[in-house]
Amino acid sequence: MTIVVTGATGQLGRHVIAGLRETLPAEQIVAAVRSPEKATDLGVQVREADYDRPETLAAAFAGASKVLLISGNEVGRRVPQHQAAVDAATQAGVAHLVYTSAPHADDTTLVLAPEHKATEEIIRASGVPFTILRNNWYTENYVPNAQQAIASGVLIGSAGSGRVASATRADFAAGAVAVLTGEGHEGKVYELAGDVAWTFDDLAAEISAIAGTEIRYRDLTADEHRAALVEAGLPAETAGFVVALDRNIAEGTLADATGELAALIGRPTTPLGEGLAAALKEA
Repeated sequence: MTIVVTGATGQLGRHVIAGLRETLPAEQIVAAVRSPEKATDLGVQVREADYDRPETLAAAFAGASKVLLISGNEVGRRVPQHQAAVDAATQAGVAHLVYTSAPHADDTTLVLAPEHKATEEIIRASGVPFTILRNNWYTENYVPNAQQAIASGVLIGSAGSGRVASATRADFAAGAVAVLTGEGHEGKVYELAGDVAWTFDDLAAEISAIAGTEIRYRDLTADEHRAALVEAGLPAETAGFVVALDRNIAEGTLADATGELAALIGRPTTPLGEGLAAALKEA
């Protein structure tokens, strides 16, 4: 058996490689990456795989029994990139394709969902046996928010009382490893999330505990939030994305604490405060 992991030098990919190495011989694991020189520390086979150069994907997937397609990070370009990867997996005769998608990708207003929905449709149309891992938000994504809050004494946002069922990248990676090394996952779609859906008031409380000083959440209007982010130095496009995401959170798009991730990995997911504290130490 050979398992190929795309995006293996990314933050999620590295966790997946580490998890696979705990279970499988290194020679059965392939790190498929755009820049092979950045993967020399992974301790597994390394192959070049550039989503924008399909010929590299064909070589990277050669002989693979399973492929974990970690979604690309170039928003707006992911559909053709993922199409190329799925085509390469089909041509290579991959027996099981696993894809990291977004929560309820086929039926949600989440700003990030359309490209994931399109990719899921491509995968289904390919005929390759698949598993879809619809990952909720990563706890580590809130490190910049926490740093800003600790520096200013206030956590800002426009998510209202909306909730986020986040988990750590290590939690989601463990879910991917369980699917890649287990049996009976073909044809399934997993809605993966943390065990607890928290509010931004909860997030402020956890940041307060980490910082040792009281930090409160200040809920802003969308326009106020956007203006504050731009004033803090974020590009207008990025600020607009953050505000759109907070609107999604207010609508409940990230609140589904399904319990499926904990069931898949055989343990509770990492609590918000624990995961955030660890991520802040590494930042």
